[in-house]
Formats: sequence, C-alpha cells, structure tokens
Amino acid sequence: MNVFENFWTIVHYFILGLVQGITEPIPISSSGHLIIFRELFGIEARGLSFEIFVNLASLLAVLLIYRKDIVRLAINSWNFIFKQEKESKSDFMFVVYLVIATIPVGVVGVLFGDEIGAFIGEDGTTVVGITLLITAAAIWMIRNLRGRKIEGDLSTKDAVIVGLAQAVAVTPGISRSGATLVASMLMGMKQETALRFSFLLYIPVSLGSSILEIPNIVRDPHVQELWIPYLVAFVTAFIASYFALKWFMNIMRHGNLKYFAYYCVIVGILVLIFL
Repeated sequence: MNVFENFWTIVHYFILGLVQGITEPIPISSSGHLIIFRELFGIEARGLSFEIFVNLASLLAVLLIYRKDIVRLAINSWNFIFKQEKESKSDFMFVVYLVIATIPVGVVGVLFGDEIGAFIGEDGTTVVGITLLITAAAIWMIRNLRGRKIEGDLSTKDAVIVGLAQAVAVTPGISRSGATLVASMLMGMKQETALRFSFLLYIPVSLGSSILEIPNIVRDPHVQELWIPYLVAFVTAFIASYFALKWFMNIMRHGNLKYFAYYCVIVGILVLIFL
C-alpha cells in the first residue's frame, strides 16, 4: 500500500470502529451496521472475525460501566455458596440465570457459526435490510412497557426466554441488545433490570466468542498488514461503546425506545432499495 491507501484504510477502519461502538449498546444491530458500512467502503468481509475483534472492545466498555455490579455479584455469590449467607441468594440466583441464558447462543454459535458466516457472505445486505425491519417491529412492541420484576423476582423461565432471544440475534440485523431487552420486558422486567440483565448477559457471550475466534484472527493472512487499522478500530469502538451505553442507559430511564424503531425502519428500507 502507498501512503494515500494506508491513510484511507485507517479512516475506513476508524469509521467501522465508530459504527461498532455506537451501535453495539443500542438496539439497532452492530453486526448489521458493520455489514452495511463494509459494503459502502468496499472492504472485504472475512466471516465474523473482525466483528468479534471489535466486539471485544465493546465488552471492555461494558465491563468498565458495570464493574460495581460484577464485583457485587461475584462477592455475594461466593458468600452464598461458601458462607451460606441467605441475604446473598438473590445475587447468586441472578448469576445462575445469566448462565442459563447464555447456553442457547453458545449452542447456536458452536453448531451453526460457520453456516451463518457463509450465509452472510452470500447476500448479507439483503438479510440485514429484512432483519432491521424485524428489529423495528420488536422494539415497537415494547415501547410503552413498564414491568415490575426486579432481580429477586426472576425465574428460570425468564432466563430461558431471554437466552433464546439472544440466540436469534446471532443473525446480523437482529440487535442483540434489542432482542434481549424485548424478551426481558415482555417477561415483565423493569427497564433498569432488563438493561442490566441484557448487558451482563453480553459479557460471557462476547468473551466466549472472542476466545473461540482467536485462532482465526491469528491465522488471518492480513493481520500483519492491517494491525494498525485494527488497533484504531479497537480503540475507537471502546470509547464509542462507553459513551453510547451511558447515553442509552439515560434513554431507557425516559422510555424513548420508539425512536430506535423508526430508525431501523428507515435504514432497513434504504438498505433493501439501494444495497
């Protein structure tokens, strides 16, 4: 590459990192938007490796924001298991439900990950256009819901339903945060509880997929050539994810989810028409 090509490659990956960072925490599908922008920039899609790499950056942002919850859940789970502290049971069960909800997407990823990647490569933008419209309809359904369930009220059924919703969101254009929020709120969770469950559930999924994808990233023949653009995308995604999640937490408190439905409808239609 010459200097000009290097510069524009870095700019392209900066934009991809920004897109990942902004769209991961909010219910508009980060994977779908990455496919759209890679199509616009003519960047060759390489399965799910790049998405998982920048997903790791978003994971770090989520860990930073929810660090106090994570520490509390870990300590109280330890206390319940080894010290039989009854007052810690609620947090222990919350962790159990997170584990249960992680299982469906793990099964789908292991059994069908390669098939999904191949399917995306064949006609990714059409799939994204359709699934963005599905995401919009799902978000519209819950726009006015105000549940009552808090952490101590959750059940195995709630965890299974949310876990199945997350498994469906393996398809690009189906927002992971959107699918889990929709399922959580349909199960009667308060918005704050639904948001916390959704993003704490993101942690084991993102961490697990990142670990499984390490060999593919290492074997990628373009890694040495693109390590600077990848690093730029990673740092950008981390910063953007942090501020996007903070912003979305405020949106959830005020119940303005309908605007995300409007957005998904507009983008989905534009993708189907022009891409």
